[in-house]
Amino acid sequence: MDEVLEREIIAAVRRFVERDVIPNAPALEHRDEYPHAMVATMRELGLFGATIPAAFGGLGLSFQAYARVMEELSRGWMSLAGVINSHLIMACVIANHGTDAQKKRFLPEMARGEKRGGLALTEPHAGSDVQSIRTTAVRRGDDYILAGAKMFITNARHGTMLAVAAKTDPHAEPAYAGISLFAVEKSERGPTVSRNLDKLGYKGIDTCEVLFEDLAVPAANLIGGAEGAGFKQVMSALEVGRINVAARAVGVAQAAFETAIRYAQQRTAFGKPICQHQAVQLMLADMATRVEAARLLVANAARKKDAGERCDVEAGMAKLFASEACAKISLDAMRVLGGYGFMADFPVERFYRDAPLMMIGEGTNEIQALVIARGLLARYSI
Repeated sequence: MDEVLEREIIAAVRRFVERDVIPNAPALEHRDEYPHAMVATMRELGLFGATIPAAFGGLGLSFQAYARVMEELSRGWMSLAGVINSHLIMACVIANHGTDAQKKRFLPEMARGEKRGGLALTEPHAGSDVQSIRTTAVRRGDDYILAGAKMFITNARHGTMLAVAAKTDPHAEPAYAGISLFAVEKSERGPTVSRNLDKLGYKGIDTCEVLFEDLAVPAANLIGGAEGAGFKQVMSALEVGRINVAARAVGVAQAAFETAIRYAQQRTAFGKPICQHQAVQLMLADMATRVEAARLLVANAARKKDAGERCDVEAGMAKLFASEACAKISLDAMRVLGGYGFMADFPVERFYRDAPLMMIGEGTNEIQALVIARGLLARYSI
């Protein structure tokens, strides 16, 4: 897409955030209420097709522009970026690994937001250790029978379809070679969305447990048409997810910094605005520096993704640094605001509750560090 059009889309998202999100997010967040009107506007803006190729009706944004859009959404309310992220991870898998028939069948409706997707990967006993999943898929005639349980699934209740990882060969060695990925459309037959999970932050968006109770899924919905490719399909798509999570962290950190620096110029203590006290100035300088460094790391990972290069190390670095920076900045913003930062009337307490999600989501930061180290050792092998 033309850079001018991308800038216009980013500007339109910024206007939406300023007009609709920032004034209304606090009440919805505290009620843990799904933002139906905001999601409808995101659909009108074409964001459900943000990275889907234009040939299938999507916006076809570069990943650099996509990251900026996610940053803007998260500056208003981080949960909104989660609605888009899980959906586009599934779309990315289909666009890059699906059969031609699957692309034509799913992507246009996903781009319009008529079908809304999610990723069903994590299980109660298996998070970052994807190879340990226990959900199975057994071929019976023209169907696969899926059995198992998934946990922490975004878009499970309000979405219409899920990319489900399951083992078609539970005895494969290595274990990841037995994993396949299925496009599962919700129907009266299942899957069963059993419960919404109560969370510290990341409110307003549905995060659920999902049960697959001998659910028949057409064999035509095996993504790519071949068994055993699911692990690689998911790992390639999670590069996009990690760029998204890193961009979310930048957005939340930016919002926390902006709240702190505005408050510091209005609040007086000992006869002058607290921004004139050196201790507060040092905190503000550190916060702004970390935000900018995180933003540059995200842009670097997105550039590599746009160039078609492998970016697991760069996406891991961006996600690791940005999420840790976000956690520190949100806490420092609370310290600048003092007692008011601890109150629900101010947004800083929400930033503080949302920040841990980025350190955990799309692979914990400890896993990110291992991914980075292994990638660096491979690059610098002697």
